[in-house]
Amino acid sequence: MKRKTFLIRSFSTLAGIFAVPTINLLAQNPSQDQKNKPLIISTWPHGLEANVAAWEVLKENGRALDAVEKGVRVTELDPSVTSVGVGSYPDSDGNITLDASIMNEHGNCGAVSFLQHIKTPISVARMVMEKTPHVMLAGEGALQFALANGFRKEDLHTDFSRQQWKEWKKSNKIVPIDLHNHDTISMLAIDNNGDISGACTTGGLAFKHPGRVGDSPIIGAGLYVDNEIGGAGATGVGEVIMKTLGTHLIVELMRNGLSPYAACKEAVMRAVKKVPDARNLPVYYIAVNKQGDFGAYGTNTAFEYAVYTENKGNTLHKADSVF
Repeated sequence: MKRKTFLIRSFSTLAGIFAVPTINLLAQNPSQDQKNKPLIISTWPHGLEANVAAWEVLKENGRALDAVEKGVRVTELDPSVTSVGVGSYPDSDGNITLDASIMNEHGNCGAVSFLQHIKTPISVARMVMEKTPHVMLAGEGALQFALANGFRKEDLHTDFSRQQWKEWKKSNKIVPIDLHNHDTISMLAIDNNGDISGACTTGGLAFKHPGRVGDSPIIGAGLYVDNEIGGAGATGVGEVIMKTLGTHLIVELMRNGLSPYAACKEAVMRAVKKVPDARNLPVYYIAVNKQGDFGAYGTNTAFEYAVYTENKGNTLHKADSVF
């Protein structure tokens, strides 16, 4: 065989070998080729209502940042969602403590952790981003900052949350992590300018140890956005997500050519591989890329996520899972 022919055939063979996995991964993305802009994606069925509020901003050519803040505030103020905002399950001392983070298209971010008495921690997180040189404020410092900037100190308990804590206190047993006590809402949005922002807010695990903070306020764990590439949000057991920095990993995987679906799947598989018992715990991710593709993946079949686009409206999707 002549040298030129041999080289051409060799490079063709190598190209085929390396191209196949990329094509297969992209083909699994449920939104591939739809190029949805504007777009909103959020975690869990309660994301449907949050999406409606966020869409009101986008349809008026508003910023993705304003959309995600307005959207997740709906969930924070809904007492029927017992793992976010008002009416969240208390910690083991009976106190409701909240975590939240927000990130805009310029890479700026703000967060609060272990915040008490404020109904909408996502708005405090945004104020941290816009009014301070810091990324995160915690505990009493976060509360005093909120009060100094016009927020009111309020009781976040509901009759239901109080009763649940009293019943738990009688047994004082560790509560298993299930679908009812970890349902963080993460939301990502792409506006008409193609800019991406994200928000993440939670009440944390039910009856957690006082002072416990999960992944939601941790940039790169519960939430990450790079406006050149895309964004990712998490929900589930924060300890697993923090150990693998899942949302940052997803964005970097998309930077290297993976679809949002494939990147979410790889992040879940990384957690299962690296963290003992992760296969038995709920870990879920959502993601969007700059082209308007979206995807999600989880450790089990329980995860649902909500997507709002102009073409298909507000729809609920069942995520694929490893188990």
